[in-house]
Order: sequence, then C-alpha cells, then structure tokens
Amino acid sequence: MSGMHGHHDMGHTVAGWTGSALVFAGFGTAGVAMCAAWLPGVWLGAGLVCAGALASWLLHLAGWGKPSGPRPAEQWDWRVRDTSHHPDCLGCRLAARPQPLDLHGRRRELTAAQPAD
Repeated sequence: MSGMHGHHDMGHTVAGWTGSALVFAGFGTAGVAMCAAWLPGVWLGAGLVCAGALASWLLHLAGWGKPSGPRPAEQWDWRVRDTSHHPDCLGCRLAARPQPLDLHGRRRELTAAQPAD
C-alpha cells in the first residue's frame, strides 16, 4: 500500500496547509471560547477562520496553490510553485486575473503543464 501513494497527486500545497491550519485554530478557539462564555474569544476564532480563507486564497494567487484536477508528476511536490493560469478557477476569477488569449482574442485553455505567455 505504501507504494500507491507515489502514484497520485494528493494536492498537498502550501496554500492548502496554511489555510487549513488557520481555520482549524479558528474553530478551536471559537469552540473553547463558546464553552467558556467568552465572547471576545468567539470573535477571535471567527477572525482566524476568515484569515485562513484569505491566506489560502492569497497564497493560491501567489502560485502556492494548485488548480483542480491532476498535475504532471514533476509538480506533485508541495514546494513546487504553480505558474499556470487556471481558466476555471473561482479564486482566479474573483481576483480578476487576466486569462490568456489565442490569436483570435478568445480565451485559450491551458493545462497545468503549459505555462502562460
């Protein structure tokens, strides 16, 4: 079974781990504060949850996330930055990232292996 792990892109990225850690800490803080009836702690936890979502998005835009779907094996390591455009990515569209165009001015579909111009 241990050999099967090397054949799949598990999606471990800096953006994913950072966002997950902050959100986990936020939910934990809010939960403990709620049990202790400490309202500022609940707001602190909610702030950490929002910070986790924002940090994950910003790291994704900086190239430390990954698009949906499989990537080439050389890009599976979590320390490899993703330099491709993500045409179907909600986070990239929310950031108003320019999408690559073909010679006729239409959006060009790129795979993760193809870097943008």
